Amino acid sequence: MPKCRNPQSKYMSNKRIEIDMVYLWVDGSDPEWLKKRQQFMGTPTRSAEADTEGRYANNDELKYSLRSAEKYAPWIRQIFIVTDNQIPIWLNTNHPKVKVIDLTEIMPPEVLPSFNSNVIESHLYRIPGLSEHFLYANDDMFFNAPVLPDFFFANDGYPIVRLKRKILGRWHFKLKSMLVGLGPYGKILFDSMRLVEKKFGVFYSGIPHHNIDGYLRSDNQRAVEEVFKQEFEKSKLNRTRAFSDVQRVIFSYYMLAIGHAHLRYVTRNESSRILIYKHDFAKYLNQHRPSLFCLNDNQHVTWEDRKKVRPFLESLFPQKSPYER
Repeated sequence: MPKCRNPQSKYMSNKRIEIDMVYLWVDGSDPEWLKKRQQFMGTPTRSAEADTEGRYANNDELKYSLRSAEKYAPWIRQIFIVTDNQIPIWLNTNHPKVKVIDLTEIMPPEVLPSFNSNVIESHLYRIPGLSEHFLYANDDMFFNAPVLPDFFFANDGYPIVRLKRKILGRWHFKLKSMLVGLGPYGKILFDSMRLVEKKFGVFYSGIPHHNIDGYLRSDNQRAVEEVFKQEFEKSKLNRTRAFSDVQRVIFSYYMLAIGHAHLRYVTRNESSRILIYKHDFAKYLNQHRPSLFCLNDNQHVTWEDRKKVRPFLESLFPQKSPYER
């Protein structure tokens, strides 16, 4: 087995902390879910980016992400899968390490149903039994090499925040988000940067690496219920993604601003985002050999592109995990 990759070894911890992992999952082919979602498709919150089929396409990515976690991060204590009244048919729900969490368990009735991952992510800290230290991932995010807890949390217990470097700073990013086509995502990120700057006087222009990240439950709760309460209250009724959303990157900026996180500018050799419609999956992984990778679906991806996903993941992770029937 290859050695664990821990490029920030100066953060090596001698103390053992419990770390859980949280996934957000949806079966976009479920007729009942589709019917429920359709009721809200005509609301003002709708956008082409938010409603692209790729956000809900199901290639059993979660199955393979769990296989990658079992293979490369077996130290994870508990795995929580947050769903909207759905359970993967292949999931071994009797496994003591896996718990399915319905949205009704963590979100108030007035905000449901919700098809907005930004809003759902702001409620994850309410998962019953969730540890103080936890990892969060979408189902299209995977481990690609053995990692230890200190890959995500430093010696002091604070998360390592991985951002992509934005050399030209805030005004370049604002111009890019407005004119180059980042759309709602770019505006939401920029708004988060400005909110943290307004409250703490520091501007973080790095954007998320779009992969598995570490968080502190208590800081997420404080951000939602106290520090940015007004902003989260305004956005929580957005049924699908909207320009007024608060994106989860604000948790990372907030933790950095109060000294509860360590900033690390990420490289492709550490975390890679593979575009399904653009990249040769195997070639990209062999070239960069990242510890984490994401198979990113978006509005540019065709169903022909998506047909390549499952065979590729099966070739990487052929062995069933104990989380499968």
